Amino acid sequence: MPVALFRLVLFGKGQDAIPTKDGCRYSRCWYGRVIRAPGTGWQNARVRGCAMKLITTGVLLMGDLSAKDLASLARRLEDWGYDYIWLADERFFREIYSSLTLCALNTKNIQLGVCVTDPYSRHPALTAMAISTLDEISEGRAVLGIGAGVSGFGELGINRARPALAMREMVGLIRKLMTGERVDFQGRMVQFNHGALNFTPIRADLPIYVASNGPRGLQVAGELADGAIISGCAEEASVDYAKELVSTGTGKAGRDVAEVDLVARLNCCVSTDGQAARNAIRTATVRSLPGHLNFGTAAGMEVAPDLAGSLKQMGYTHDDSTLADMAQRVPDHIIDAMSLSGTPEEVAQRVVRIVRRGINQILVRPSPSPEGGIDGTLEAFATKVMPVVRRELE
Repeated sequence: MPVALFRLVLFGKGQDAIPTKDGCRYSRCWYGRVIRAPGTGWQNARVRGCAMKLITTGVLLMGDLSAKDLASLARRLEDWGYDYIWLADERFFREIYSSLTLCALNTKNIQLGVCVTDPYSRHPALTAMAISTLDEISEGRAVLGIGAGVSGFGELGINRARPALAMREMVGLIRKLMTGERVDFQGRMVQFNHGALNFTPIRADLPIYVASNGPRGLQVAGELADGAIISGCAEEASVDYAKELVSTGTGKAGRDVAEVDLVARLNCCVSTDGQAARNAIRTATVRSLPGHLNFGTAAGMEVAPDLAGSLKQMGYTHDDSTLADMAQRVPDHIIDAMSLSGTPEEVAQRVVRIVRRGINQILVRPSPSPEGGIDGTLEAFATKVMPVVRRELE
């Protein structure tokens, strides 16, 4: 059967929430491949795995909002047209599965993602139990993101050993448990002794994404996961580098890299004043920079040796004064390489460039715009940035 390249744009509020077998909403611009029998119309086309790509938008939130504020924001995000709400499993903020359940009860169609949990702070079997429960409550809207983890490990006395292997085994165990069968899993990092979930998940194929900027983690994503979440890849070179690593994993598994959703997780600020937007996002971007150095420099980002040393010494922190001091030392080209900031038109053009390189979802972690706060950034991205992106990609 021929493989055809195509683009489909759906318009109209009534078409904004078309459910699919895998829970996604076909509501934005599509670029991808479909297989159809010779002589048949497009209405008879069928999706080949995950080869048909939907360019989606998501929002990453911390657990720092009250229950009332989170519920209200979830409703606004759905109204603005976002496709995903992702919550961080960050210690020691509000508990993630309770928070996502609240989002589920206050929305109808938006996907609900964990971005991300880890193999260490919660046993993967408990994660399978929690995400399957959320999937049932939300009627098939849950998405699981898995990463190596970092926050709270010191306080909890956790030693993060062999993260790529631990993530690999976590995916393997969860996949088995979600079939509803009894499982005996004896990995090197994860063990589960002759047990099963005491209920049948509504989806055995619930989407699992692996978040990583490391070579081994991205290869695991390509080999085993439905998607790869890549932080700070706001330039073409970093997307190309990450995609190459994911391709190594898909090659091992006999998959096409087009079957893996590539998610760009980017700090974002949109303002009528582009430089003010960059300044507003600087501290948030610097927080993630210590863990991004190896990926960034491998992808061509230039970092002065003395700055790199200071960032490694700083490590991952939420201390505002430490971050503010370090932010003054980080040049604009590093901020731009890792984040989206500027006027709506400026941000849109940067989104277009990385989408053309293969990114399928833009996952924004919003910083307050000078004139409109968090809502200002989120509304502007959905209503001013993405319409420009769609026009450019038509």
